[in-house]
Amino acid sequence: MSRNDTQEATIVYEGADGEPTELTVENRHIAYFQDHWIVRVGETDEGVTVRRIPRERVHHVERSVGEFREEVETFATRVESFAADLRERLLGDDDHGGTDEPHRIDIDDE
Repeated sequence: MSRNDTQEATIVYEGADGEPTELTVENRHIAYFQDHWIVRVGETDEGVTVRRIPRERVHHVERSVGEFREEVETFATRVESFAADLRERLLGDDDHGGTDEPHRIDIDDE
């Protein structure tokens, strides 16, 4: 079991009655997907039960520092990968025969 499996996250959101509701679960049981927080709230013989909470109803989510570091590192890696891809497309890949010379791009006025 990884370190993040045992760390907790707390989500505070507006419940069905309009009152703030607080729910604490393991980090691995909460995720943000398609403008909703998805929280695992139980398990039955039929499968896992999740609660989908629209982002508009969420006041805040608190997660462990370890989880936050992982998310920031993942985001930074994605940005670096995107920047490298963009640099390669615009300037050429220096490791594979690219040059430091600017590339000319012809644009038709039509």
